[in-house]
Amino acid sequence: MSAADEVERSREPQAALTAPATDTTPDTVDGVAFARLYGEPLFKLPQDLYIPPDALEIFLETFEGPLDLLLYLIRKQNFNVLDIPMADVTAQYLGYVEQLRKSNLELASEYLLMAAMLIEIKSRMLLPVKKADTGDEAEDPRAELVRRLLEYERMKLAAQQLDRLPQLGRDFLRAQVYIEQSIAPRFPDVSTDDLRAAWADVLKRAKLVQHHKISREELSVREHMSLILRRLQNARFMEFSELFDVSRGVPVVVVNFIAMLELSRESLIEITQAEAFAPIYVRLAYFPA
Repeated sequence: MSAADEVERSREPQAALTAPATDTTPDTVDGVAFARLYGEPLFKLPQDLYIPPDALEIFLETFEGPLDLLLYLIRKQNFNVLDIPMADVTAQYLGYVEQLRKSNLELASEYLLMAAMLIEIKSRMLLPVKKADTGDEAEDPRAELVRRLLEYERMKLAAQQLDRLPQLGRDFLRAQVYIEQSIAPRFPDVSTDDLRAAWADVLKRAKLVQHHKISREELSVREHMSLILRRLQNARFMEFSELFDVSRGVPVVVVNFIAMLELSRESLIEITQAEAFAPIYVRLAYFPA
């Protein structure tokens, strides 16, 4: 074999590596695109597709808030919640917040307030302890944080206990059975006594319902004054009760009495009585010629 042939054979593997591989992907698969790129259908897989290494991140722990994260860090390392090592917990908390800030700045803002509180407590614990004016020991800077953590843990445990209870739609389904009944219904016989008792009950309730209709009647005092004068013209005296027609009802009697008082005020009639407890008479105050 000549030197030229050896050089040619050495170039073949190198050319095979540098040459693009034959793409066996069809342009279209049943007329359906693989994907869409900027709204355009993509019928062929791109050869220069590049996925950056940090495009996919997996968080194994998820937390419902700052207190949940803080409680997780304390329980994971078996710290005493009544004696929290603020330096270690604060460093671990800030590390998680920094990791969260890189991926979701809006979500990380919810944890920054707790981070500031941890840093404040840590700085207060570094200061010399001063006794209060009453001589009592100064309150531990971690007391409020411990109280919130214990209360949150109690609520979380209660929620977990409730979640373990069987729930409709998650743990079991309500059984539903449809039974088709083709038998004709049979109604019970009604006796005459039952029918009579039902009718008596309806009649009793009907008597309790009463209707009262209020009607409006226009009555004129002047008209009744004229009626009284006409009646008195044909009689010298007339007894007081004879001037009232009680059959027409209370409203007419009241208007008639007002008309009589109005005539007496205008001195058109006279109301007289012979003695005490004697009948009362009414007459005209003048006599026609």
